[in-house]
Amino acid sequence: MNRLVAAGRALRSAAPHRLPDALREVLRAHYAAEAVELRLADYGLTVLLPVPSGGARETSVPAPAAVHGSAPGRAFGAQEPHVEELGDGLVLAHLPVTVRGDRLGVLSVTLPGTQARERLTELTETAQLLGHEILVAERDTDAYRRARRTDRLTLAAEIQWQLLPARSCARDEYALGAQLQPAYAVFGDNFDWAADDDHLTVCVTDGMGEGIEASLLTSLGINALRNARRAGVPIADQAALADQAIHAHYGGEAHLSVLLVDIELSTGRLQVVDAGSPHLLLVRDRALTRVDLDAQLPLGMFEETDYVAQELTLLPGDRLLFVSDGVHAVVAPGGEAYGEQALARAVASAALLPAADVPGAVLRALTTHRGRPEPDDDALVVCLDWFGQPSPSPSGRPGSQPSPGEGHGPVPPSPSGPQRHHADEE
Repeated sequence: MNRLVAAGRALRSAAPHRLPDALREVLRAHYAAEAVELRLADYGLTVLLPVPSGGARETSVPAPAAVHGSAPGRAFGAQEPHVEELGDGLVLAHLPVTVRGDRLGVLSVTLPGTQARERLTELTETAQLLGHEILVAERDTDAYRRARRTDRLTLAAEIQWQLLPARSCARDEYALGAQLQPAYAVFGDNFDWAADDDHLTVCVTDGMGEGIEASLLTSLGINALRNARRAGVPIADQAALADQAIHAHYGGEAHLSVLLVDIELSTGRLQVVDAGSPHLLLVRDRALTRVDLDAQLPLGMFEETDYVAQELTLLPGDRLLFVSDGVHAVVAPGGEAYGEQALARAVASAALLPAADVPGAVLRALTTHRGRPEPDDDALVVCLDWFGQPSPSPSGRPGSQPSPGEGHGPVPPSPSGPQRHHADEE
């Protein structure tokens, strides 16, 4: 515990851009660490990029590690420590750096094997402390955002990424994950979420147009929705107020497609407003179906549009997928649309993955279908795994509910609900 206190104190007192250096000194002093390296996941979630010492803009840094197929990537994907034997009594411990389900990167520490085996839990907690301090430090430095880039972001993408929440998060009731493609030149697609004690709100947006104009439209729409949400109004009114804000600025010449969902965490009751092109899909009992919703006008098309929320109920084990038109409208070189059959196969192949990994798996399958790496339009996938309220055990403590963020998909669902594309049929 004294070692954890020392690490926390060193991180809190360090300059924002020097967090890895401060932690490196603590690990050398208290764990006899010989080397310490922090790697952060890039915007495209393809590689783990080393953070230069002191946040410096230097070129001689260790090589990136692939998210898929490397030892640091294994710790990142499984969200568990991964230890490599180096010989001469040394080991290399790769520790996930994660904050409330948001996967930031991996801390790799070279140290004597006895230290690693005896203190692996402590080291893992130290990596979590580092993650929390990075999120705070990003208010005051660009060092960590700069370290996440394999390429320069377009201005439109810079605006979009500043709007986004975490790419994943988890609580007892649910786990969320999202991914955008292409990460470095995204235009109008966006997602947002926020939770309090009683409710989780999720929205997926698609602004018309391209480049900076699409980003500015999306920025206005997202902030208008947040402003209404923070005022405590229902989601139908949130959509109406954002609609008014967009129409007041653009006069009907630009609009924003929105899929807006509010979940009551105690019951799983879901309210949804479908105002445009994003689709909502449900996986229940291994069957994928598109949720049938009343299509309403995108935000900003007409003045003072009224919106109506529809109600559904989630069951423990349900998986919701939000997909933009850059996913469901993609065509292959031969002209075949991606369609629900292909999407069902991609979702079925990701059935055992946690929510944070599902969007990337679906987008990789989409790239294969498209036949070329660069898409013609933004593609966005958000995955929500619903666990429901933890059931109390006979002792009064939380019972058998699975821990969100573990290396598996949702718990087995109730055998009810729509049946369309079944994994056994694909």
